[in-house]
Amino acid sequence: MNDTDLLEEIVNLAQRAGDKILTIYAKDFNVEYKDDKSPVTDADLAANEVITAGLQTLTPDLPILSEESAEISWQERQTWQRYWLVDPIDGTKEFIKKNGEFTVNIALIENGEPVMGVVHAPALNVSYFAANSIGAFKECGEARIELKVTRKDNQGTIQVVGSRSHPSPDLADYLKQFDDVNMVPKGSSLKLCLVAESAADVYPRLGPTSEWDTGAGHAVAKIAGATVTQLDGSPLLYNQKESYLNPYFVVSRLN
Repeated sequence: MNDTDLLEEIVNLAQRAGDKILTIYAKDFNVEYKDDKSPVTDADLAANEVITAGLQTLTPDLPILSEESAEISWQERQTWQRYWLVDPIDGTKEFIKKNGEFTVNIALIENGEPVMGVVHAPALNVSYFAANSIGAFKECGEARIELKVTRKDNQGTIQVVGSRSHPSPDLADYLKQFDDVNMVPKGSSLKLCLVAESAADVYPRLGPTSEWDTGAGHAVAKIAGATVTQLDGSPLLYNQKESYLNPYFVVSRLN
């Protein structure tokens, strides 16, 4: 299967998972809490089943790392050169609040870098998707547009997108470098996608995230033309260590 066909299949798979999520979203649903106190709902588990089954059918030879099935040893994972990275619902807190700002994230990682990604926001009826060999796109209803980041000088008012559920005490210090800042709160991986569509200038993530939170949005932002780096300017990479936690990073369209 070529990249164009595979990307379309992954978009369809994310949207099918999104439809499953919305059937639960409309009802009263069960919320439980993991050992790290993060919430998980019936919808997370149902979407994970849809996505995992779909990926196993599409690419039976590729391993899958999902937030809901993350008990895979580092000894096994460190041998992976190419694998799927999945978050069935990124922004579970937003899902529980029913504010619509949650996403389905599916990314293809090759040698530590995201080369394909789909971010689908089912309650907003919008999808962002990208592949290295094809480009980055946004689909809203029947309309599909290509995303190409327009670079911006670090002058005037800077649109900074930040977490709605995880404000960071380090953020205030980071923002001192800008003369004027307009903060745009947003949940889930939609923050990376806002930079990808040039609706925000910078997303500094100075708080904890896991690799499945960022892989798909990282692919969209990077392929659209944004930079995605650690604070020291080095690339944000995946599956390089035993922990799933990301270092702090910045997504930017600033020159």
